[in-house]
This record gives sequence, structure tokens and C-alpha cells, in this order.
Amino acid sequence: MTVKLYAMTCGWIAGDLGIFLNGEKGQVKIPVPSYLIEHPKGRVLFDTGMHPAIQKDFRSRVGKRADVFTVEFRPGEEIKGRLATLGIEPGRISFIINSHLHWDHTGGNELIPNATVVIQKREWEAGKVPELIEANSFDPKDYNLGHRLLQVDGEHDLFGDGTVVAIPSYGHTPGHQSLKVQLASGPIVLTADACYMRKTLEDLHLPQLLHNAEQMRASLMMFRKLQAAGARIFYGHDPVFWREVPQAPLLIS
Repeated sequence: MTVKLYAMTCGWIAGDLGIFLNGEKGQVKIPVPSYLIEHPKGRVLFDTGMHPAIQKDFRSRVGKRADVFTVEFRPGEEIKGRLATLGIEPGRISFIINSHLHWDHTGGNELIPNATVVIQKREWEAGKVPELIEANSFDPKDYNLGHRLLQVDGEHDLFGDGTVVAIPSYGHTPGHQSLKVQLASGPIVLTADACYMRKTLEDLHLPQLLHNAEQMRASLMMFRKLQAAGARIFYGHDPVFWREVPQAPLLIS
């Protein structure tokens, strides 16, 4: 079963390092990743980056988040543009697996309207509750778009063959999920925001803001076990690590 994995940079976000590693000083510029998985039974996106309206007016799209972050996000870096470099039309994407509902992970969903969105049920439910929307900095205009939904509860093997498996990694948000992709060279774990950076995993250094610290530590321990068993860990927003990742149209092998 041949599975292909491509990484795409869908812009950059800059802000205080302490947001991502609590207590650290200074500034950091982080990548906004999206991944394409090509499987014989369909194409999958893991997260879709930011909404292209941000390229024109960041504040009008994200509101008070513009007080905390700045962005570098040029035309062509949105998910539709990145797919175009691979010769893929948005209508040829079968599934979007959203790790969680934050603006830099679901902002491109609108550009892929015919895909089925795979989301943890507890994350989707949190995205409908006003208090949890506020507490978790969700914005329904990023995700409440009328897509077909596949709400899952815990681990979910998308194609039933062990090659593309959503794994719960709660803590960053109520229903965060990561993705395990089985390549010919071995398993890769796309952590998304359950593990921002290499230091997050190595030192259990948590971010400043999160939903549940105990759950996040448990997710990090799960990643350590997967790593010890031979999986390669792809950190969610680590700019140093990201320089080592082949970018589409290059294939990750």
C-alpha cells in the first residue's frame, strides 16, 4: 500500500516565545504547516492553515489575536495555492483531518468545500459552546461552514489499513488530535499543537495557554513512547525543525 506525504508551509506567525514555551523570553517566528497525504483510496489534508483574507487584513479576520501575533502570509501560500503547485484541484481532496479548531489550522477549510472534515467529537462539541469558544479562542467562521462531518471518538483508522490514523492528543484544546502516517520508511507522527516544538517533547515544557495541562503531559508521554518505538515526530510549529522538512513538491520519505 503506497502512501505519499507532502509538507506545505502556509505562511508564518510571529509572537512572544513564551506563548509557545511558557516562561521563555524573546520573539519567535513559527511556520504554519499543512500536510497532504496521498492514499490509493483518497487524498487527505491534515490541517489547512490560515484563511486567505488574512493576507489583506489580518485584524479584520482574527480580531484581538492581532494584538498578540503578526503574520507573513503571501498570495499563493494559502492551501489552495500550495495544492496548485502539485497540480491538485481542491475538489480532488477527499478528507480534511483538522487537528483542532484554531484559526491557523482550519482557516483554509473554506477553500476545500467538498471534503469530509474528520474531527474529534469532543472538539466539535466544544466549538459550539459559547463559553468554550471564548476560552479556547475558537471562531466558528473558520470551521462552521457546512462540510460533511465525520466526528470520531478517540483513535480512528481512516482507511482501515493502519496507514492514516487519527490519534487523540487532548490538552491543547478539549479534543485535539494528531495523525500517524505509515510510510514505506516507517511511521511519522504529525503532532500539530499537542507538541509545538522539540523542546516541548524533550523537556515536557508546556505552552503558556492550554486547555488541560495534565492531558497535554499525557499526550507528550504518548509521543515519547511512539518515538521510542521508531516513529519520527513532526513538531507542530518548530522553526528549527521545519528547516529540515522537505517541502512540496518534494516528497517526505
